[in-house]
Amino acid sequence: MINRGKAYIFSISIVIEGCSTMGVWGPYCNQSVNMIPCFQSSIDKHSRKLLDLNMYSWGSLNHMAQAGEDKEANYHLSSKWMTMKYKQVDNNASMFVTAENLMTCNNTIELSCLRNGELNIYAVDIVSITSQFVVSLTDLRFNQTSSTENLGNFSEILLMSYARYNAMPLKSLHDYSTDISRAPLIVNSPKVGRWYIAFQAVNQTEASGTMQETFLNGSLCFSFMLQVPECSSGKAGFNCTWEAHTLQRASKNSAVPFASYYLPVSELGSTDAGFSLDNLLSNSSVEQTAWTYFFFDIPTGAAGANMHVRLSSDTKLNYGVYTKFSGLLTMDNWDYFANSTSRSNDSMFLASDDSSGKNIDFYVLSAREGTWCIGLEHPLNANNKYQTTMSIWLEGCPNHCSHHGACRNSIDESGLTFYSYCACDRDHGGFDCSNELVTHKGHIWQLIFLVASNAAAILPAFWALRQKAFAEWVLFTSSGISSGLYHACDRGTWCVLSFHVLQFLDFWLSFMAVVSTFIYMATIDEASKRAIHTSISILTALLAVTGATRSANIAIVVAIGTAGLLLGWFLEFSVHRAIHCPLRFDLNMPERWQNLRSWLQNLIRTLQKRFHWLYLLLGFFTLALAAACRTLEANESYWIWHSFWHITIYTSSFFFLYSMRTNESNEQQEPAYELTRQDSLPRTE
Repeated sequence: MINRGKAYIFSISIVIEGCSTMGVWGPYCNQSVNMIPCFQSSIDKHSRKLLDLNMYSWGSLNHMAQAGEDKEANYHLSSKWMTMKYKQVDNNASMFVTAENLMTCNNTIELSCLRNGELNIYAVDIVSITSQFVVSLTDLRFNQTSSTENLGNFSEILLMSYARYNAMPLKSLHDYSTDISRAPLIVNSPKVGRWYIAFQAVNQTEASGTMQETFLNGSLCFSFMLQVPECSSGKAGFNCTWEAHTLQRASKNSAVPFASYYLPVSELGSTDAGFSLDNLLSNSSVEQTAWTYFFFDIPTGAAGANMHVRLSSDTKLNYGVYTKFSGLLTMDNWDYFANSTSRSNDSMFLASDDSSGKNIDFYVLSAREGTWCIGLEHPLNANNKYQTTMSIWLEGCPNHCSHHGACRNSIDESGLTFYSYCACDRDHGGFDCSNELVTHKGHIWQLIFLVASNAAAILPAFWALRQKAFAEWVLFTSSGISSGLYHACDRGTWCVLSFHVLQFLDFWLSFMAVVSTFIYMATIDEASKRAIHTSISILTALLAVTGATRSANIAIVVAIGTAGLLLGWFLEFSVHRAIHCPLRFDLNMPERWQNLRSWLQNLIRTLQKRFHWLYLLLGFFTLALAAACRTLEANESYWIWHSFWHITIYTSSFFFLYSMRTNESNEQQEPAYELTRQDSLPRTE
């Protein structure tokens, strides 16, 4: 069906401003970004908690300044290596993590110094999924430029730390932040990739009950380290107690690029996409529920594919299925979620309903390239009695287009990523063809209305045949037949020719029928009529082939028909002189007005004799109704308004044809023409 909604033409310009040299940033590209080197470190078996490994002093720069322990120009905070329990600062959640292996990263410069408002930025690469990373200070010193300053001015000196994923962190734009001089910066479930860590010295003083930043008279020097806990193979979670499995991708024979399914390493080679969870689930005697993690990669170029996950069991499932991209998921940190009773409400998440509760089935649409984590929250000893299977696919079109369309594949403009989409049938829509646009019964009624309404073309065709206007009779008959065939094809019933050919014939013959009605109202000779018909057939064919469904076409066609009618009248009156118009310009004003009044009276008298005015007015009225029906057409009501359009436009043509007094006008004009010809004979006899 035709959608005549507004069309917008737009262009997009994306400007990325950055430094051409790697490792620098800033508005003038003069500030460096330092990479933090990392190495594997051993862990004291007696202290397995990550935060216990990095001892903070109970003291801080603030405590030392307030206690007056050092009143020289150079205040130094040395580490007293005493354990402390960190509190939550801003959005930085503190957690104790048991680590089996530890990756430690240190800045290469022994001490980095910051003056008032300066920002130092470091970068570190998280290469694998981990539970968290921790940034903590190993040394902190304040160098005062003047020893005469009051120590109270430095009572609120802060060393702020900001972290941001894949982008430069700023004070006003960051993912995590904390005052690292009081507590470490902890990032839980970080995404795999590059993280940027920024440090900034801030001096705060209290004025009128509010904290304000003031000038820092000196520099703050510090050193830090970043620690990343790592679990041994096959384990995951904050305590490295839950089972973790890496899934391998197995390709399947399909016309869809990257179509595949995922299996545990132990089941590779199986042709069945589903695998049993019986021997894969975690078991714990400490907590009421357990977690089991699955990790797998979506290859480069498959960002247009959909990730399909299904859990099936013989009984009602009491599982929670969580997914997260490029990071370890937790109960509070996930991207999508589904269980037997609820699910995520996200535009890129599609879940199927199952009233029995024995299946959990969902799609992640256009899943991103990279590592994905699926976490199963399940009760202990979940499947000792009933078998539960899990299947993970990488597919093209979701739900196989609900069996109401065909899956099509294409490649994006870069040529590096494929995507797929559903080409739905006439009765369904939506990205997966699951929306029923019209029922089968409604489809039949729409077909009947759209095809049968073209029977209105019989009215003008019959009158044209009665008046022996054979050209108009052929046009109206052909227009009604082609319109019926076009709408039968458009509704998916039967196509006698290709859709585009039928659409062209329908619109072109409709345009020709409207314009020919106007030309018929001018009684000119056949030679002139053939010339005008040839011209308008070319113009209307161009309209039909370049933009048949444009809303402005009806106004253009009426304008062409009106121009043809005026041209026909001009040719008719210029040849037959039915209306006398004085050619000379008379300077006598009263006589000029008399001639003009006489000309207007002759024109009105001629038009009154030419038309039946009642039917002419009915023609204009039904033409206005046709224009209104065309304007009211929409996706939902197209079939009813377009059917009324057929009826009103053909009825208006009938009224226009019927309004002509063709025989009377010819009889009155012909004797006058003969008299003129007799008067022109030479009188030599």
